[in-house]
Amino acid sequence: MSKNAYQVIARRWRPKQFSELVGQDHVVQTLGNAIKMGRIAHAYLFVGPRGTGKTTSARLFAKSLNWEDGPSLEVPEDSEIGNSIMDGRCLDVIEIDGASNNSVDQVRDLRDECQYAPTQCRYKIYVIDEVHMLSQQAFNALLKTLEEPPSHVKFVFATTESHKVLPTIVSRCQRFEFRSIPAALIVSKLEEICVAESIEAEKEAIEAIARMAMGGMRDGQSILDQMISFCGKTISQADVLEVYGLASKDRILKLARFIIDGDYDSIIECTDSFSVEGLDFYRALLDLSDTFRELLLDTLRQKSDSANCSAEQCVRILDSLRQGEDLVRMGLSEKTNFEVTLFRAVQSGRSRSIDHVIRKISAMIPEEVKKKPKLDQAKTSSKEKVEFPQTVRVITKKDSITKDKVLAPVSSDLEVNESDTFGSPENAVAEEVAEETIELENETPVLSENLDEISEEPRQIVDREKIEQKITELPDGIRAILKEKFQADFVSIEKIDNSKLI
Repeated sequence: MSKNAYQVIARRWRPKQFSELVGQDHVVQTLGNAIKMGRIAHAYLFVGPRGTGKTTSARLFAKSLNWEDGPSLEVPEDSEIGNSIMDGRCLDVIEIDGASNNSVDQVRDLRDECQYAPTQCRYKIYVIDEVHMLSQQAFNALLKTLEEPPSHVKFVFATTESHKVLPTIVSRCQRFEFRSIPAALIVSKLEEICVAESIEAEKEAIEAIARMAMGGMRDGQSILDQMISFCGKTISQADVLEVYGLASKDRILKLARFIIDGDYDSIIECTDSFSVEGLDFYRALLDLSDTFRELLLDTLRQKSDSANCSAEQCVRILDSLRQGEDLVRMGLSEKTNFEVTLFRAVQSGRSRSIDHVIRKISAMIPEEVKKKPKLDQAKTSSKEKVEFPQTVRVITKKDSITKDKVLAPVSSDLEVNESDTFGSPENAVAEEVAEETIELENETPVLSENLDEISEEPRQIVDREKIEQKITELPDGIRAILKEKFQADFVSIEKIDNSKLI
């Protein structure tokens, strides 16, 4: 290869030291402490999204272990072994592509080769990229060697799909989770590259590139490289939006406002403009989801609704947008599916849960109305206070359920209902009586005379003749209801303790 051959930014700016690795501080700290304390495992599994530094970290780790005066976390730039490892020229650091070397025979050859000592380095290190592509037989052939390898052999596996790796392989490795890199760190790194490359780029353009990278530093660097080829030394936001078919942040915010307001005409007009300009509907949907997520977080931090959009409304809209992602990406008509997804988001935003409605109604009710009136303040329809001197205790049987009831003195103007007549909830009349309003015809009071010979102790059984006498004093309507409808059995006469009814 000629010395003047061009190298893309992603290769030229690949980290050469652990200190240059962006967004994976937890990995750097763990591997650094393992090297310092001499606790170097025989197998590592690096898991994470694409472009987050898995293969680069494997090379840096191999360099840290094998350089002339190692092991150490930092390696001098003039180390011959370190440079050969980073360039892929070291014979003792073998990088294998799991997708093209996935047969059992190739793994058996690897198992036989690892028995030989390294030629120039301290360890023989096998880096298997995309290890999840190995076949079932290849994994099984690797198990025994992976569990008890020779002391001079180390394995580093890298994969983007950890769920496809056999659990028996995972259990034999130390697993490291590589996280998606935050957009702010990608922006910072891209700005550093632009300064070093003498590129003038707008802040909004760099932010748009970082947003498209979706957590991958390599993707961000590749996009920046393409934009340099398209724009030259000056990159604007309009150029980025034009090349990649993105909607500007202002247009996404307007679209979010149309969804909150339920403005269908504006949504259709906005969608038509996206289609004419050839914008990416799927990317616009993702940006819209990010916008509502930020709105939700702002609402939760302020603990109040913002921009006429409650937290519950944001969650419902986000659910609808998420459900529409596959529809927009995989459907036959992106525009139609995009519009349907937005219409569903509008309807979801307008719906309310029962709890939310109750809270809204409760907030509108005055405090004095919320207070429940005490029983001693309950009044009849004639505005007269009800007196409870004595009563007949009645037991009814209906639908095989026994219920206790208290029959209060009544008049022709008294409406019998649950709150005015029957005292505490423990002695409430059956549901059917509580729901019906009974107007009595006679004004004859019930149990108006004093019963001195009856004990005040509740539930005391008295002479049957006295009970029958009191039953005859009941109005005909009440007596008919108790006997015929509720199949009542009169068993005792009691006095009402007014203090217990309050």
